[in-house]
Amino acid sequence: VQLQASGGGLAQAGGSLRLSCAASGRTFSRSAMAWFRQAPGAEREFVASISWSGSTTFYADSVKRRFTISGDNPKNAVFLQMNSLKPEDTAVYYCAGGDSTVAGTRAAHYDYWGQGTQVTVSS
Repeated sequence: VQLQASGGGLAQAGGSLRLSCAASGRTFSRSAMAWFRQAPGAEREFVASISWSGSTTFYADSVKRRFTISGDNPKNAVFLQMNSLKPEDTAVYYCAGGDSTVAGTRAAHYDYWGQGTQVTVSS
């Protein structure tokens, strides 16, 4: 099972990036998916999650109204649209998938992890 995250890069404060996560090796069409991030010297933290149906989403307070998580079940993919980026959004972003259909906010809720993609926001 592989989760391949992509779309990271360098952006200016106020700019946008769109992260993608493609799954292979199993279907995640009935799985909750999520994004986490880890800044240098910090713990991995929750960013956003989505239930398998897409009807339920959760966001960290720090990204609400700026980030949007979405899924494409037929394509076995999940996305994170990041707008109004801030320097404090700089981190390695990881996508995660689980065996549960219910979205969660804890890392332990997810069984599969991608390798991460670097997002750097300059001021």
